Amino acid sequence: MSALKGTIPPGHIVCKRDNAFSNHGFVFLVRMLWVGSFVLFSTQWGYGQLRSDTPLGDAAVAIDVDGSELRVKTTRRVSGAIDSLTWKGKEFVDSFDHGRQIQSACSFDAMDSGPFWAERFNPTEAGARLDGTGPTSTSRLLGFSALEREIRSTNQMAFWLAPGELSYGRTALNQERHSQHRLHKRIRLGAFEDKHVIELAMTFEMPESERHRLAQFEVLTGYMPFEFSQFFVFRGPNFQWIPLDEGPGEQDSPIVFSTPDERFAMGVILVGGGGEGYEGPGYGRFVFREEKVVKWNCVIRFRDETEIRQRKHSFRVLVVVGELLDVEAGIVAIQKGRGVDPSR
Repeated sequence: MSALKGTIPPGHIVCKRDNAFSNHGFVFLVRMLWVGSFVLFSTQWGYGQLRSDTPLGDAAVAIDVDGSELRVKTTRRVSGAIDSLTWKGKEFVDSFDHGRQIQSACSFDAMDSGPFWAERFNPTEAGARLDGTGPTSTSRLLGFSALEREIRSTNQMAFWLAPGELSYGRTALNQERHSQHRLHKRIRLGAFEDKHVIELAMTFEMPESERHRLAQFEVLTGYMPFEFSQFFVFRGPNFQWIPLDEGPGEQDSPIVFSTPDERFAMGVILVGGGGEGYEGPGYGRFVFREEKVVKWNCVIRFRDETEIRQRKHSFRVLVVVGELLDVEAGIVAIQKGRGVDPSR
């Protein structure tokens, strides 16, 4: 996905409210009727706090962390992706176009025999490259709800490139602007009884009509302000922190980005999904000096020399936010809890 990286189909949105949990707990029901093609999509997510006049995708959830609010905000503009994350007044997301958020994406080879290039067939949660810095997304938000500490969404992801559009001289393989790939995601604050930890669980759902030999899941990526310029992994005896250069590069240990004064940091670790047939996770780091933004990602790959037949791929990622010492403690505790060998 590039560093400089809408419409809802005709139909109806129905929001049913019920005072199940006092004045602020609402049953939130979203039904989409695609009248033109007579396809009905329906999803229901437990309880939410969205007002009836709130645009679908706009939500904010927060939790107190060390006396300051850790606040996660999603917006309709980027089809329910994380558009902002703040703590102690510091913004952790460099949201600019429709690629620079905390979001998920995937890429496929479309049975093409040439060298693989991720952006050529690249369903993307937040939208398309041509969405630019505009107020709408080509991705379609099909289901959405918000709780006090949880956000859930179902997204029909746009292709990053429009048909015929080029990425570094390579032509898009997709023939439409809207993919048929679905992303089902849950964001939960305060996971594992640690207020510094945000859990993101997601399922990528591939359409039956497509054929691929290679699937690359950017399970989660984060674009952060340029000041998050110190990169670390925690491994070796007793999980020591080890500085990394600015890359670009991908390695197999969870990665942490920090400001030079170590007062603000974010780390990412995959804790669910993968297994037999999957490659990874790989944790990448990138520095884009011209745009003054840095990026991390967590990537899983899945291959089948004949054809991929598995249509649903589920993963679980933890994002740890706080001072560098907080993030170190969180990442180390998670790895020790999973029985990870620190010498790997």
